[in-house]
Amino acid sequence: MSQDFAEQPPAAHRPVEPRPGGDDGWPNGQVPWQRVSPSYAWADLAVNLIFVLILAVAAGVAFVAAGDELPLLPKLALPALALILLINALLAFRRVRAIGYILREDDLLFRRGIMFERIVAVPYGRLQLVDINRGPLLRALGLSTLKFVTASAATGVQLPGLKEADAEALRDRLVSLAETRRSGL
Repeated sequence: MSQDFAEQPPAAHRPVEPRPGGDDGWPNGQVPWQRVSPSYAWADLAVNLIFVLILAVAAGVAFVAAGDELPLLPKLALPALALILLINALLAFRRVRAIGYILREDDLLFRRGIMFERIVAVPYGRLQLVDINRGPLLRALGLSTLKFVTASAATGVQLPGLKEADAEALRDRLVSLAETRRSGL
């Protein structure tokens, strides 16, 4: 038994395998993902609930206006759509936990998504604009959205739910890194 243990490489040299659903610092197993504020889930939830309320009002108006003459398909589709939006709203907190970023040496990694995870690497040298947006709901929660603009149209990255001070500090750091690493401009 001690011989098997002796053949194992030291922990520092073993590759760290990502755990399914774990927060182990993928991609390298050492640097943890930075998370957005959990308060952002309330903003996401509020937006989803507004859509559910609009749908409920529209359905109520349609039912009152049409009476019993409304065909069966719209009668079934509207409640089904409301149920889907309600489930979507219930997943708001899990969706927010799936948003994260890592500042690496040459780029920023951004991820979001539960079932369909999207991971984008934004090289510092390609950043053209780092913008902070604060809508009324985010402003009320003390949060901001950081938007990155690069030469590529496919790299539209928005990092929502950052605390205002964190967003400003991250913006300043990214602008500083971008200025020192300009490439091809």
